[in-house]
Amino acid sequence: MIPGVSRSGATIMGAVALGIDRKTAADFSFFLAVPTLTGATVFQLARHHDQLGGGMAMNIVIGAIVSFIVAIVVVKAFVAFLKKYGFALFGWYRIVIGAVALVWLLGR
Repeated sequence: MIPGVSRSGATIMGAVALGIDRKTAADFSFFLAVPTLTGATVFQLARHHDQLGGGMAMNIVIGAIVSFIVAIVVVKAFVAFLKKYGFALFGWYRIVIGAVALVWLLGR
């Protein structure tokens, strides 16, 4: 992977390069995130199970549910944005934010 290139951005661009329409590519990329992020969460929970207290289980469940709902809203908004404006504006946004982050990191 190239630093600064998001997993979703890479899978969407790869799908579009293969001739898949933008909406389907974005949908697939975000659906692909579900097992990836679930696996990472399970791995981290198993790895750090000894640090979890008795009351933390409910906090983790609530956090997962809220995160899932927020993710659905954001993905729907992003797909609607892509349908209306395409990838160019998002690409420029990523370049600008990446440049700002690089300047900030180098200035520390």
